[in-house]
Amino acid sequence: MKLSVIIPVYNSEKTIGFLVEKLQNTLAEITFEIVLVNDASRDGSERVGMQLAEAYPNVRFISLRRNYGEFNAVMCGLNWAYGDYCVMIDDDFQNPPEEILKLIEVAERGDYDVVYTYYAKKQHSVSRNLGSKLVNWITSYLLNKPKDLYLSSFKLIRKEVVQEVIKYQGPYPYIDGLVFRITKNIGTVQVTHLKREEGISNYTWRKLISLFLNILFCYSSLPIRVFMPIGLGMFLLGFLLLCYLTIQWVIGPDPKGWQVVTATFILIGGIQCTLLSVLGEYIGKSFMAQSGQPQYVIKYNSEQTI
Repeated sequence: MKLSVIIPVYNSEKTIGFLVEKLQNTLAEITFEIVLVNDASRDGSERVGMQLAEAYPNVRFISLRRNYGEFNAVMCGLNWAYGDYCVMIDDDFQNPPEEILKLIEVAERGDYDVVYTYYAKKQHSVSRNLGSKLVNWITSYLLNKPKDLYLSSFKLIRKEVVQEVIKYQGPYPYIDGLVFRITKNIGTVQVTHLKREEGISNYTWRKLISLFLNILFCYSSLPIRVFMPIGLGMFLLGFLLLCYLTIQWVIGPDPKGWQVVTATFILIGGIQCTLLSVLGEYIGKSFMAQSGQPQYVIKYNSEQTI
């Protein structure tokens, strides 16, 4: 199998059929499969997906029991993909299917493990663009990502890297974070970005904050490294302050007792609360990862019905 096209599906009953048809025509010269993962859509996407799996022998449809999020849906698709290359593409037609051939060409020419796309002009909303810039800025520091590399959802991953990515079994997958743990052999290619065909974007600031916390506490040790010098600095400040109050007590006028006690409690309490909050995030994430909470639960799989 040359290629697996993985499409996370959410509330796209009006577009997913046309997208699959366009893929069939565009990729007719290569052997490929399409893996549709329905992330508990609230419209008729599940029905349409089942019909597509029946109509096309190279389409596999998987439906999840509840909404787990885009990254979890993509991880599900990667686990069921058999292609030498896996391409992730959204279900809203903002990425033209014919651009997939460009990704394959760049991957083969440069022998890249991963190929990310970038856009000359993005058609996202202002809030979406701001969120994307924020995520890219954060990942540049937390994941040691090149600053000029745009982490688009439309990308290609080589099979060998996919096999390493799916070894992650925790409930908080972040595909790009896993990729940067595995390889630095990454290429880029400019592609066209179109306006959304139907509906509205599912992007929200709540999802952005959730993604930020997942990156921060699941894929980086930076918080511990950052708060260590902060803690030491606060201890040093507290020590110097107490020295100053001691000298004032010796040479006069005497500092008030409540000043010493209050300053001491504020400094120590602040350090304890900060360190405990960071430690609590790590322990909480580790607990959830070890608690057996699944990345996803499959409700329906067309392959199992064949």
